[in-house]
Amino acid sequence: MRIAQIAPLFETVPPRRYGGTERVVHWLTEELVAMGHDVTLFAAGDSHTSAKLVAARDRAARFVPNFEVNGAPYMRMLELVRRQAADFDVLHFHIDFWSLPLFSRQATPFLTTLHGRMDQDWVHDIYGLFPEAHLVSISDAQRRPAPGLGWLATVQHGMPRELLRPLPAKPSYLAFLGRMSPEKGIADALDIARAAGLPIRIAAKIGEEDRVWYEATIAPRLADPGVAYLGEIEDAEKSAFLSGAAAVLLPIAWPEPFGLVMIEAMACGCPVIAYRRGSVPEVLEEGVTGCIVADAAEAVAALPRALALDRAAIRAEFERRWTARRMAEEYLALYRRIGTPVRGEAGGSALPDEML
Repeated sequence: MRIAQIAPLFETVPPRRYGGTERVVHWLTEELVAMGHDVTLFAAGDSHTSAKLVAARDRAARFVPNFEVNGAPYMRMLELVRRQAADFDVLHFHIDFWSLPLFSRQATPFLTTLHGRMDQDWVHDIYGLFPEAHLVSISDAQRRPAPGLGWLATVQHGMPRELLRPLPAKPSYLAFLGRMSPEKGIADALDIARAAGLPIRIAAKIGEEDRVWYEATIAPRLADPGVAYLGEIEDAEKSAFLSGAAAVLLPIAWPEPFGLVMIEAMACGCPVIAYRRGSVPEVLEEGVTGCIVADAAEAVAALPRALALDRAAIRAEFERRWTARRMAEEYLALYRRIGTPVRGEAGGSALPDEML
């Protein structure tokens, strides 16, 4: 198939360090190319890909504090996609609602994967204007606050099978991986580690949007005994970091749409202890890949169960459910479905009805 992937412009594809959506777009793009498809990636010009790259802006830029400077590259990218749209069998957008007004009025089939939360007031006001637009959720929990939209399917994320692997190590600390922010639960992670009497290592991004909160509430705690802040780490560092962890803590305080850290931990055979919010019950299997709890006290109580889990079985579950190949195959089934005018014809969806 001739496929266009249209990525956000906040980070490079793939991100150099922290970055969720752009990382998933990279994994999907590379897998589709490996499967023999003709893929074009519309992204920031400093991205790296095996696909054809069309640069919408020279360099990635996160949260530029000026609407024109931040928004103009998206308008430019949409126009570049529109001019080439007839060259593709399908257009796959990962940029929220930006594409809907223009591409709902043209002939090339398109779908939009939504990567963020859907429980905000403005969601239905914009997405509800386009009931025929094909929307893809990354977990069933993500779409729950907006049930009346044009949901086509849920396709959960997957990552390259060999990107992260278990390494020989004696697990000796708790780990927090991701972003320093109130919703990601770093404060609770520190509380859990202190109550359990275990060291914690933190590999996390500090975003400018969270800087004031971080300086006031978290920075003073990083000097506590047993706490080590490593900064952001790259993919090449994650296997060692996660293999050496007794468990990853994910005490989220928001409806997490997916949570890549869970499958990154699984890839290294590391159990996850996570709060029962958002996608967590869909991604973690209680007693197999981790423990699902309600609060910090339950997390501390669950530690012995988590530490007793079979790390080889956790890795096996990753290989069974969470690879990029599985993700790419599910998206290909959707591409074929929306490109077929009559459901059930040759080339229609490979997904069961309950996923559509």
